[in-house]
Amino acid sequence: MISIEDFSRIEMRIGTIMFAERVPETDKLLKLLVDFGEETPRQVVSGIAKYFEDPTLLVGKKCPFVTNLEPRTIKGLMSQAMIVAVHTDDDAFSLLEPTGTPIPSGTKLN
Repeated sequence: MISIEDFSRIEMRIGTIMFAERVPETDKLLKLLVDFGEETPRQVVSGIAKYFEDPTLLVGKKCPFVTNLEPRTIKGLMSQAMIVAVHTDDDAFSLLEPTGTPIPSGTKLN
């Protein structure tokens, strides 16, 4: 268990995926370029490739990301956030996307 104070330290924002491609020589990794309403888009490396035969279908999707994690190098690529998605024990997978009123990139989840 974590406290509400610990949880409140996690920053989640809506990001718009601008670019997506497979990371060469890996089966699991995608490299995403994500707009969070900042001056420069962020690079995100995510282990979701097996769920997207054509990663370009992710372009334009708005999804929540954890945006205040320490950057991490994965297979030589800097990852500057982490996508939030759901995955079940029987390998069902889904991205989370806002519905209803359009939500701008960079909007904080609260």
